[in-house]
Amino acid sequence: MARLIILGTASAIPAVGRENTHMALETQNGVILVDCAGSPAIRLAQANLAINDINDVILTHFHPDHVSGIPILLMNMWLLGRRTELRIHALDHCLERVQSMMALYSWHKWPSFFPVRFSTIPASEGTLVIENRDVRILASPVRHLIPTIGLRFNSSQGHTEIAYSCDTEPCPAVARLASGVDLLIHEATGAGSGHSSASQAGSIAREAQASELLLIHFDAAHANPDALIRQAQETFPGKVGLTSDFMEFRM
Repeated sequence: MARLIILGTASAIPAVGRENTHMALETQNGVILVDCAGSPAIRLAQANLAINDINDVILTHFHPDHVSGIPILLMNMWLLGRRTELRIHALDHCLERVQSMMALYSWHKWPSFFPVRFSTIPASEGTLVIENRDVRILASPVRHLIPTIGLRFNSSQGHTEIAYSCDTEPCPAVARLASGVDLLIHEATGAGSGHSSASQAGSIAREAQASELLLIHFDAAHANPDALIRQAQETFPGKVGLTSDFMEFRM
């Protein structure tokens, strides 16, 4: 059985108790990190996850609050003696920039550095990213300021199915990605270019016929949690809540 752990819930500006939005999926085949914010080693340790148990990293898009932790993650793995391959999955737009970022650190000159394989996610709906004994992870392009993907986690055991919108305006692709899920985790940064309000997240959850909606990637310092939930409840008849850092879901 897989375990999805929310490592951060804040939008671009984190707050005490709320790191930038990212998450980890623990499976029998190792840990899959979804985005990489802050100082990953600390957050992973707090979630009782070992940094070198990560076999795969999925990056949703190349914005600092989603990828800024990649250099220190790779350096920490190297300094801890990693030798096994790490796979990084993302759209071409993101992979190219991650490699350029790492080149600034001259990472190819780090002695005895472990292998890293970059795996391109095609920009098409319902693309299979990873499949193992516990989960199938699918990706679909969503509508943000730069090329971005949302994700769906399907349990191989027929248990909980979860979709994650990532950063996006309301768009049909998210509703299709989340069709019939047990839980939709949808951003609620606020209505505007590239983002969604809590009310808009509720509308997408209703269109997807999701069983439950949890809001994520909101203004951690200033948002009123009760107000966000009320706004989503105006457009979605199911259960609504807010994500919290280190919240867990069994799949």
